[in-house]
Amino acid sequence: MSEGRICVGAISGAYGVQGEVRIKSFCAQPDDIESYSPLTTEDGARSFALALIRPMKNGFVARIADVATKEQADALKGVQLFAARDQLPNLPDDEYYYTDLVGIEVFDTGGTSLGHVKSVQNHGAADLLEIHRADATATVLLPFTQAAVPTVDLASRRIIADPPEGLF
Repeated sequence: MSEGRICVGAISGAYGVQGEVRIKSFCAQPDDIESYSPLTTEDGARSFALALIRPMKNGFVARIADVATKEQADALKGVQLFAARDQLPNLPDDEYYYTDLVGIEVFDTGGTSLGHVKSVQNHGAADLLEIHRADATATVLLPFTQAAVPTVDLASRRIIADPPEGLF
């Protein structure tokens, strides 16, 4: 499992000319991102004290301490924001932080290795596990549903999948 930090949002650019920024939250409750402040970059080199001002389409307008101009806010565009893992809530048994799934080996119900999780995608409808097969350069998108993925064992770093016929 990923230790240390988990990505909870990203800065998507400047908002206005007063140094405010647009924030996209990846939290289940989007406004929870403020409660994890100060947030850091992935390597922890920079820290951001974040204060949400108001909601906007696809995110929030926020202030970051020490960011006073549009140019400073523009320079932060694309920066991912990370919270310390111990600040985040414990999840129910059937929920997972995406970062914990990346790299786990995936097996079918017969015990044959299908590959490992390269990433977790969500394009609006449902989560998909991007599986990198050891014997191929292409990846396969597996629906991350109870039917297709009945077992996720984070302790053993194993996922048991029952993929739809023909997917693999």
